[in-house]
Amino acid sequence: MALDVDLVAPDRTVWKGEARMVTAPAADGQIGILPGHTPVLAILREGSVTIRPTEGEPFEARVTGGFLSVDADVVKIVADAVTVGGAASTSH
Repeated sequence: MALDVDLVAPDRTVWKGEARMVTAPAADGQIGILPGHTPVLAILREGSVTIRPTEGEPFEARVTGGFLSVDADVVKIVADAVTVGGAASTSH
């Protein structure tokens, strides 16, 4: 089993693919998502999102806020702004 993950900023798709785990900074604490997770909608605070793909190295990005939804192994992360390796994407 795998998660179908989309991490988007206002101006672009930052990461899209299959993952075995996602962690994100929810408003009330760090949340970890594995396949089979119950449906959830969470507001994000500033912090790091880590995506562990089914193949390859983990992907990490910094978000300033936004929300995360999980339903039927589909994870959508919509961020207010995303920084990956020093490059930021924000809404203006």
